[in-house]
Amino acid sequence: MPALPRGLMPILATPFTDGGELDVPSLRSLVEFELACGVDALAVFGMASEGFALTEAERATILREVRAVAGPELPLVAGVNGTSTVTSRELALRAVDGGADHLMVLPPFLTKPSPPQVLEFFAEVAAATDASVMIQDAPGVTGVSMSVEQLVSLAAEPHITSVKVEVPSPPAKVAAVTAATGSDFAVLGGQNAQFLLDEHANGAVGTMPACEFPDVLRDVLDALGQGDRSRARALFANIRPLVHLGVRAGQAWAVHKEVLVRRGVIASARVRLPAAPLDAVTRRALDEVLEDIAWPRRGAFVPAASAAR
Repeated sequence: MPALPRGLMPILATPFTDGGELDVPSLRSLVEFELACGVDALAVFGMASEGFALTEAERATILREVRAVAGPELPLVAGVNGTSTVTSRELALRAVDGGADHLMVLPPFLTKPSPPQVLEFFAEVAAATDASVMIQDAPGVTGVSMSVEQLVSLAAEPHITSVKVEVPSPPAKVAAVTAATGSDFAVLGGQNAQFLLDEHANGAVGTMPACEFPDVLRDVLDALGQGDRSRARALFANIRPLVHLGVRAGQAWAVHKEVLVRRGVIASARVRLPAAPLDAVTRRALDEVLEDIAWPRRGAFVPAASAAR
């Protein structure tokens, strides 16, 4: 069983060419960038990855390329977003075959499961592989709410080792789940790290944001680990406006990619339907926000995407 996921675990964007095809050189550059920023793990096929718009062949390619660049030791989390137990089990098996260590699993969302069916679903998907399973508690995306009691029950299942809490008020739920489980069950934050400081204060052991500012979040988490919350707050304030832009409805994917392009990490900000390119209002806001950000310097990283242009 892989070690419990914790720390900084960005969800990778999926780079496309201007023509809409998977851009493998930019993907490799993106992984190199994340490694240079000191991440603790990487995740693919999450919401920030446009996982909803990827083919089976593309998923296999992405897993292969990310693992090749990241190496065998870095934990790799793969999102599983099937619409039933059968389809989720199939996605889980393919992800593990492709090199994933952990599975971030959404409950079925087209036909909403009953509370007992939620428990049955996660138990069956977790039993399908030897990977550890992370429950993705994201009712805003799925319409499926999971109570603290349900999560505590699932924490006792073999292979279910963590939960990513993405509810409207995550710090309170993070605190409740942490208090009711224990150190052998990891509670993580999501929602682009909006609530990172409060989640950490209430027991979260990691965060899974988008991938355009891992260098800043590395410094924030290091400050928190050193007990310096004042420095952590100041560092986080540097990117808070960008964090909020990165969850703007309909524009989040384009924001992530536009920042990565401007930082020289990927070659194109192209997204796939139903994601939409930046609208004029969000582009103006992003221009203003980026003017005020002081990016840390991380070695002499030269992204391959820039060299290829």
